[in-house]
Amino acid sequence: MNKKKKERVIIVGAGEKYGKSLGLAGSLPLDEIRLLADTAGAEIVGTVIQARSLIDPTYYIGKGKVQELKEEIENLEATTIIFDNDLSPAQVSNLEELLEVKVVDRTGLILDIFALRARTREAKTQVELAQLKYLLPRLTRKWTHLSRQVGGIGVRGPGETQLEVDKRKVRTRIAHLDEILEKITRQRSVSQKKRSGQFKITLVGYTNAGKSSLLNALSKADVPVEDKLFKTLDSVTRLIKFKDAPDILLSDTVGFIRDLPHDLVASFTSTLDEVRNAELLLHVVDINNPDWEGQTKVVNQVLFDLGATDIPVIIVFNKIDLIDNPAFMQSLETRYPGSIPVSTLNGLGLDSLRESIIKAAMSGQVTLTMDFGTDDGDILREVYRQAVIIKSEGYDEILRLTFTLPVSQAGKLHLFDILASKLEKS
Repeated sequence: MNKKKKERVIIVGAGEKYGKSLGLAGSLPLDEIRLLADTAGAEIVGTVIQARSLIDPTYYIGKGKVQELKEEIENLEATTIIFDNDLSPAQVSNLEELLEVKVVDRTGLILDIFALRARTREAKTQVELAQLKYLLPRLTRKWTHLSRQVGGIGVRGPGETQLEVDKRKVRTRIAHLDEILEKITRQRSVSQKKRSGQFKITLVGYTNAGKSSLLNALSKADVPVEDKLFKTLDSVTRLIKFKDAPDILLSDTVGFIRDLPHDLVASFTSTLDEVRNAELLLHVVDINNPDWEGQTKVVNQVLFDLGATDIPVIIVFNKIDLIDNPAFMQSLETRYPGSIPVSTLNGLGLDSLRESIIKAAMSGQVTLTMDFGTDDGDILREVYRQAVIIKSEGYDEILRLTFTLPVSQAGKLHLFDILASKLEKS
């Protein structure tokens, strides 16, 4: 069976930053878009950059650069152009008409990768909704000159079936998907309420920073890990048990990226609720990435946009096994107090991270002594699951427990109300 031939792609970047041969810490301006294109299955045959402060309203890049790009397409037999920029529908249409090949912008590429990665019903629905909102203003494009193109990057998922339909049908489909996601959100809310008594931690970070690897290392789970962007689209939650701390729920969710499409963020709102509802965030940073500081800023901005800046954060510098510079590591401790350097590959630093997690989970802890009768089975199970039992005594049909747990957990279980009610009755 022959493998499908890869699209021959030329990467294009335009803007002031593309005038720099090297970006932060030695990263090239087009490194990330190259990795995105590779994740989408492209064969990159060339690159074109233009350093300019003013954007051409017709082609985004200048007319002379368009002619240069057209020559490169012919010389390299390219079939697709991928921009590391977001283009207007008119710019895409103008470029395709002149270049006679498919043009995909940064948002279109990211949406395409999400369509490629989506596995569950929820993820597929979220991605399709974002794609249709993106495609809606682009349905008037002239696609006749691309008749020889079939599918491929930028038109996967609903792209292959929706390009020819009118806007009314697309809007109807969008409304239907909105209804489906509302139902999914309600179901997720019910599920979260069932877990409301447990301390919740969510992993956040730039895509491919190693969040799934850290989830596996801490929970001994077996979440698939791959050195590709956006491997995890659905939130994954695992239970972690510690000897001297309550049970903890650890969740992994979709990775962030520069210029994450707004429609995608809106569509994934129910998944991203795992971030908003967390009591602690572990911000995983790939310290071996040349642009780790820039990626850290992107994640912080996304957290701000999500309204999650008031949640405590532990920065986890991952992949320290690849760093052979003690002075650099010492500077990290000074610049980011409370951060934890780890290696999910060989386990370095994981014990320190566990200690920090336990400390956070047990912060503001309270010690209670309560009596439980035969009718208190449900709350008793929660106490055993989430508290550290100090003393247990039995009196007839009464079980008296002395236990320690965080004040926040005690509040969620309504233990103070229950204790006050029992005292009043006595």
